[in-house]
Amino acid sequence: MRRVLSGMRPTGVLHLGNYLGALKNWVDLQEEGYECFYFIADWHALTTEYADPSEVAYYCREMAIDWLAAGLDPERSVLFLQSLVLEHAELNILLSMITPVSWLERNPTYKEIRQELKDKDLATYGFLGYPVLQAADILIYKAHYVPVGVDQLPHLELTREIARRFNYLYGNLFPEPKPKLTESPKVPGVDGRKMSKSYENAIYLSDSPRVIWDKIRPMVTDTQRKRRTDPGDPEKCPVFDLHRAFTPESKREELVQGCKTAAFGCIDCKKALYDHLMEVLEPIHQGRQKLEARPSLVDEIILEGSRRAREAARHTMEEVRRALKLWTLSAEG
Repeated sequence: MRRVLSGMRPTGVLHLGNYLGALKNWVDLQEEGYECFYFIADWHALTTEYADPSEVAYYCREMAIDWLAAGLDPERSVLFLQSLVLEHAELNILLSMITPVSWLERNPTYKEIRQELKDKDLATYGFLGYPVLQAADILIYKAHYVPVGVDQLPHLELTREIARRFNYLYGNLFPEPKPKLTESPKVPGVDGRKMSKSYENAIYLSDSPRVIWDKIRPMVTDTQRKRRTDPGDPEKCPVFDLHRAFTPESKREELVQGCKTAAFGCIDCKKALYDHLMEVLEPIHQGRQKLEARPSLVDEIILEGSRRAREAARHTMEEVRRALKLWTLSAEG
């Protein structure tokens, strides 16, 4: 069975961009029969949230609830918390010994994220070195595939380079993980920019139906369509980008023609989007309500998943220590 590994940083509650860009694809991979390991990357969250980590634990729980409500099945996927598998940290230390600093400095997102989050001091060893921890996350499970979008390929290539360097120095132990390219549809926020928590323009999986409608109703549309009788251009409308993600193709064609001929107004288009969006979100909302009423069940699922993940990680670390010829001692002598 081919093994898939991926994770999410718990720095906020999940929105539609997270769902379409990752979570939905994870559920699909599970349904396709891959051996799936998915983790809540709380250590990675600390690379940017170290100054105030008070909300990280809350976001971890909310993330676990969203995952389960969206269809990840703990019977078919290993769902776990990164910090409960200490072997990630051990492998991170050992891989950091062989990773050139120049590899980390050329990381394409290093400067981008520092610029995007310039209100935070990210001139830290942890932030510079997060790709090594990321490599440890993947390699410790000997993952065959990592689901990524095209824009994330350079990150995975760095993991592959670290695996190659380890294998060259110590013998072939790690398979080079391959990208499992996934579709990353354009997901605009309610203001037309990319949906993002930091822009405060997101529709969250946990939003109530009323809140979702209140966010969709004033959304930016084709700026050239100033009156109800003006024809519009769906290619210039952020609302239609969401239709592409949530509205069946046959219904989208009706909306295209209605927009171009002014048979439909923008509010009609938004109502149709809301209806189709809620067809997807209503089951998630119902699942969330059941899980929120049973917090101990969520804890049990993540604890059991972490136990299963640690069992696999321990086996790999035994092989790593032997490969590095480290002095190993047992309590029994």
